[in-house]
Amino acid sequence: MACAFFFDAEPVSEPGVHALDACALCTKPLARDSDIFMYRGDTPFCSDECRHEQMRLDAACARAAARRQKQFSTGTGSGRARRECWEVSVAS
Repeated sequence: MACAFFFDAEPVSEPGVHALDACALCTKPLARDSDIFMYRGDTPFCSDECRHEQMRLDAACARAAARRQKQFSTGTGSGRARRECWEVSVAS
């Protein structure tokens, strides 16, 4: 049986878990009394613009992954789509 004390603690450096202290895109500090824009359930953003930019980047990576999957299934894959995805993510 778990002690209730542990349920009040915030996660400590768990991979994939975002603390609500900074924007996941621009790393701007998030104030406790300001609005926090969430994406994918647990990813915080300081503004609607940052959240939409991340959505745009995710969509671009998903399209690149779909192209890569299509290329590999037809036997013409070259790895170019993987680089495109990384270039899109870093470009912002």
